[in-house]
Order: sequence, then structure tokens, then C-alpha cells
Amino acid sequence: MSSICCDEARVQPASDRIPVTPLVKVAALAALAIGTYVVLKPFLVAGLFAAVFALATWPLFEAVRRRVRGRATLAAGIVTALAVLLVILPLAWLVETAVERVPGWIAVAQRWFEEGPPQPPAWLARIPLLGPLLDQYWREWLGAPGALAGVARRAVEFGREPLLAAGATIGQGVLQLALAMFVAFFFYRDGEMLVASLRAGLLRIAGPLADELLALVQDTVRGVVLGIVGTALAQGLLAAIGFLIAGVPGPLLLGGLTALLSILPGGPVLVWLGATIWLLAQQELGWALFMALWGALLVSSIDNVVRPLLISRGASLSFALVFVGVIGGLIAFGFVGIFIGPTLLALAWRLWNAWLQRSAPEAGGARSA
Repeated sequence: MSSICCDEARVQPASDRIPVTPLVKVAALAALAIGTYVVLKPFLVAGLFAAVFALATWPLFEAVRRRVRGRATLAAGIVTALAVLLVILPLAWLVETAVERVPGWIAVAQRWFEEGPPQPPAWLARIPLLGPLLDQYWREWLGAPGALAGVARRAVEFGREPLLAAGATIGQGVLQLALAMFVAFFFYRDGEMLVASLRAGLLRIAGPLADELLALVQDTVRGVVLGIVGTALAQGLLAAIGFLIAGVPGPLLLGGLTALLSILPGGPVLVWLGATIWLLAQQELGWALFMALWGALLVSSIDNVVRPLLISRGASLSFALVFVGVIGGLIAFGFVGIFIGPTLLALAWRLWNAWLQRSAPEAGGARSA
């Protein structure tokens, strides 16, 4: 009798049991994913940039780790400190110096417009075809200084908001880079464990293609980052040398701006062309011609040599993809998106081409069968 009661107590009615249906499982996983995203959202951009940066500089981390006898934490700290010294601090100095000097440059430009330009140089009228027209146009501006002042006011009003917005974006970018370096420390320290976990997940999804996908990601990220950074450093260094030779004030600052703007297609032209115009205004025709030739033949043309050589190690990006990646990344992620955007587009483009190459033989085999 007692055993029967015990059996009845153990057996619950079907109405009392709550079935865990697949829909409930999916809803729970979705809620967990949403909650995880909300928690990680403030670190998403910095984490994405940190992953790109750590992957691109992983050979450096491995070299340092060998030097410190395999101590990953110490090696991660050393590489992170080097990144702060070589990336964060120079960029912060560049932003601070530019913020201090830009108002002075604007004031000089306004004063130049208000006072009017000097008399046109004698050589201007002797230029074939366009010379007489330019000389006449210059003299017309001399006779209407008020018009120049109006142009200056409109230019300042038009450019004030974009300059302020650009300054705020770059300032936020420096903070994002600082946070990214903090996150990169943990990527360096625990990178191998993270890659092993990622590889295990990819093996479940892509099977034998997991290793190929990981190698593709690694080559693409390193190629694009090295192409962007290498080109920026080369153009900035050459521009600074040219500014120093020509006697343009602030050669280091202008060289840094050239390196920063080199990420944008045609960006360095804005810097060396501005220096050329400044030299012309100082009646330095020879140095202005030197600056124009230096900028066109060395600073800007190096973009067509260095960038393809470096990026081709991982992925070859067309001008359109670079431009869209830079602008789209800047809008989506802020300043660090300048690096993230082209990297993501390059990775997507290479994955697409790899998929097409693998699917083509399969399609051919299916047709022959």
C-alpha cells in the first residue's frame, strides 16, 4: 500500500509538466544574445578595432613573447605600451597641435582676404594660354577687396561646422583608440585560446573549410592594415621632408596631417597643395614649383606604389572599395572606422571570390555528371 502511494507521488500528471519546446529554446537564446549585445555594445567598436590591430601585429607580439621566455602577460603589456607610445600619443599630439594652430591659420587667411592679395607676379602673364586670363582675374580681385572679404566670411561660415565636427570625431577617435589598446592587451594575452575557440565553432559550421577561412581572414586583415598604415607613414614622412626643405612652417604637423589624410583617397593633395599656395602667396615661385612637383611626383604617386604592394599580400582593393570602406566606416564607427571599413570590405570581397572559385568546379562537375 505504501509503495503504491510512493509511486503515485512520483508520477506527476501530464498537465503539471511544462514541456520545453524548440520555440522556447530559441526565445531563450535570442534573449541571451540580445542581453549580451546590450552589455558589449559600448565596447563593440573598440573591440572590433582591437581585434584587427592585434591580428595585424601578432607577429610582433610573438617576437616579444620569445624574448621574454614565453610570458604572455608581460609580452602583451610590452606590445600594448609600444602601441600607446607609437600610435596614441603621436595622434593625441597631432590633434592637440592642430586644434591650437587652426584658429591662427583661419585668422591669417581672413586677414589676407580682407587686405587683398599682392600685385600679381610678372611671370603670371607670361604663362601660355592661361597666363593673361589669370593675370586679369587677379587684378579684378585687387580692385574689389570687399568681394574677397565676403568670400572669406562665406568660406569660414561654410567650413566652421565641418571643422568642428571633424575635430570632435578625431577627438572621440583618440579615446576609442585608447580603449581599443586596453582591449588589445587581452587579445594578445588570450589570443590563442580565443582563436582555438573560434576554430572549434567554425569546424562545426564550415567543416574542413574552417582553417582556410581563418587563414584568409588573417592574410586579408594584415594586408589591408599594413597597406593603409605603411602608405600613411611613407607619405607623411616624404611630405614632412618636402615641407622642411621648402621652408614651410610646421613641417612635422603638416606631415602628420598628410599621413592622417592619406587614408582618404586624394587626401594628401589638400596638404601639399595648400603649402604650394602659401609659398606662392609669399612670392616664392621656385619653392612653390618644387613643392608642387614634390607633392605630385613623390607624396601622391607613392600611393600607387606602396599601397598595392602591401595590400596585395592580403587583398587587392579597388579605388571604389577603399573610398566606400573609408567613408562608410567613418560614418558607421567614427574615426577608427577608417581602418575597420576597408578591412571589412576587403574581407567580404575575398570571401566572396573564394566562394565563387570553390563553387565553380562543383558546378562544372554537376553539369558533366
